[in-house]
Amino acid sequence: MLDPALVFGTDRSNMPSMIKDCCQSNSETQASAKATCGPGRPRAFDEAEVLDAALQVFWQQGYEATSLDDLTSAMGLSRSSFYSAFGSKQGVFIAALKSYSQAAVEAFKELSEQTSDDPVATILTALANPNGGPRGCMLVNCITELAPHQEEVAEIGRQHLKRIEDLLAQAISPNDPASASVKARALSALAIGTLTLRKSGVPPEQISGTLDAAIELFTP
Repeated sequence: MLDPALVFGTDRSNMPSMIKDCCQSNSETQASAKATCGPGRPRAFDEAEVLDAALQVFWQQGYEATSLDDLTSAMGLSRSSFYSAFGSKQGVFIAALKSYSQAAVEAFKELSEQTSDDPVATILTALANPNGGPRGCMLVNCITELAPHQEEVAEIGRQHLKRIEDLLAQAISPNDPASASVKARALSALAIGTLTLRKSGVPPEQISGTLDAAIELFTP
């Protein structure tokens, strides 16, 4: 699984301490696990690390503008190793996107469970990350670029958003999350919308204010 720090669309220096701690914990777990290729036969590379490298290229350049040479260079793999492990540019892209989604949801879940503050506010702030700068969210970027043309990407996006909505519903109404599903969807949509504000250069304090107002409107 990818470094969860990536899911917040920024480097660790701009992340709140709780998010940093969550990412550090997950990264240490990842570092201890190496990928395998066939029964008992270890690969010569760490899959999490090469997927991280591939993700950075896709995130920076977009899917269409990324070449195979860009990927193999960033991942430190020969073409034969690349094809053996991932099959194609599309294959590594989907693997990186799924890993990114998994890391994101696990990080949001851990944050909501660890916080002593309002878990709804914690999830929304992590999702929007007002101080994250103009890079945006990898999944949202991909949904915008590719989902209209690639059903597999669209499905990953739908599953990702549904899992975030489920976390928010659980945080809003722990005893009856189903009753909070509409509120959770609205809050999720608003937080994801703030990523557009981030990419447009809207000041972080304005984004934080938008989130605060939404929480007051939609939560008890």
